[in-house]
Amino acid sequence: MNKKEGIVSSPIPKMRDLFYGGKWHKPVSGRYLQTFNPADRSVITEVADAGRADVELACVAAHAGYLAWRRIKPVERAERLRTAAEILRSHAEELAMIDALNTGNPVAEMVVDANIAAATLEYFAGIAGEAKGETIPMGDGHLNYTLREPLGVVARIVAFNHPLLFAGMKIAAPLASGNSVIVKPSDQAPLSTLRMAELLQNVFPPGVMNVLPGGLECGEALTSNSLVQKVTLIGSVGTGKRIMRGAADSLKGVLLELGGKNALIAYPDADLDKLVPGIVKGMNFTWAGQSCGSTSRVYLHESIHDEVLQRVVDLTNARHKPGLPTDWSTTMGPLISEAQFDRVMGYIASGKAEGARLVTGGKPPSDQSLSRGNFIEPTIFAEVTMDMKIAREEIFGPVLSVLKWSDEEQMIDEVNSLDLGLTASIWTNDLNTAHRAAQRVQAGYVWVNNSGSHFLGAPFGGYKSSGIGREECIEELLEFTQTKNVNIQLS
Repeated sequence: MNKKEGIVSSPIPKMRDLFYGGKWHKPVSGRYLQTFNPADRSVITEVADAGRADVELACVAAHAGYLAWRRIKPVERAERLRTAAEILRSHAEELAMIDALNTGNPVAEMVVDANIAAATLEYFAGIAGEAKGETIPMGDGHLNYTLREPLGVVARIVAFNHPLLFAGMKIAAPLASGNSVIVKPSDQAPLSTLRMAELLQNVFPPGVMNVLPGGLECGEALTSNSLVQKVTLIGSVGTGKRIMRGAADSLKGVLLELGGKNALIAYPDADLDKLVPGIVKGMNFTWAGQSCGSTSRVYLHESIHDEVLQRVVDLTNARHKPGLPTDWSTTMGPLISEAQFDRVMGYIASGKAEGARLVTGGKPPSDQSLSRGNFIEPTIFAEVTMDMKIAREEIFGPVLSVLKWSDEEQMIDEVNSLDLGLTASIWTNDLNTAHRAAQRVQAGYVWVNNSGSHFLGAPFGGYKSSGIGREECIEELLEFTQTKNVNIQLS
């Protein structure tokens, strides 16, 4: 593997069917879906498309797996999770190449994804024994205590932008607490999750970890199946609402991490040498802006606006030049699909039409080697106002909107005016300002003098329409348990 020269081929998983009950199965319908390389829009291969009949079979197998898995001691479950982490870490570069080919994200960064997935498995292995109850004083003659018990079958529907990262992370908490899991990868990027199933198929007992690639029918069937006790999503607000409606008939729980149109607020006293790279980092240009946590609305105080804007443009163009995602030197890849490319270009056109000033980017790169792919240059608009579409709607592309502010009250009102509230980033060297702003912004995850970073153990999740529940922490472990109370009358 020569990183200097880059790699143009990928170890595509041999098994591209459905994995449940510890075995690989062909779809009942015989349907297979094409999956594409976003860098040139070519077909990579075909992958099984799970339908309702497949979901029924998989849920029965997963329920059987749960009944066996819940009886295994937490310390033994933890050991299996650590084994899975070691396997993912040892195959990090292979998994990264698969994701680079299938998502368009730069291969060097996808190695980090694999390692984070492994670290998350280890984290939840370490706290597997914390899904515990408590004793409650009742006075003489009674002993009262609670038990934390697993739910059963958990369905985790994950997004295309970090397939292996999400699949590896999202099996950790439910497995640690004694549930079985069915992972549905995005139909746009299923390959790394299938490879994960190949690698981990002998780590867990049959039916404990299952993977069902598929489209809308698969997702709807998982949501409505009576054996599924909880369904989770990383995805759009619209999809989250459909899942809640589908889960209502069986009264199953949901855990949703949805969209964001996140604000970065820069006060006059911010350290500009740290602020400028923080703005570029927060926008996630590396993933072509395809991240729900991207701080895509930047509020610059008028006293620093012009200098910071120019420095952000210069640093963005220096750091992020679109390139082939399978090249180890690439720092920015393409969008996931031609449809998403067209959607983002539509937003760029609307920004121009509504009076925003295009400062840089806004078009495909001129490099002919990229002409067949879904590439868009990093794009920055200035003179943006909150009545513009590019300021109000989640674009999920490499488009940064810069707004100028002078009145703090008005600025905070604008930041909170949307029905989204996933993340926010605040930049100031004044402690009072930092705490005041952090209390007032309506977002579930707030950075001060930082952006983009996640920390295992710190709860991640959104306010308002950006989601329900918290992940990456002990709360996620408890999300997959239910409380039983036991009262004993003593003689």
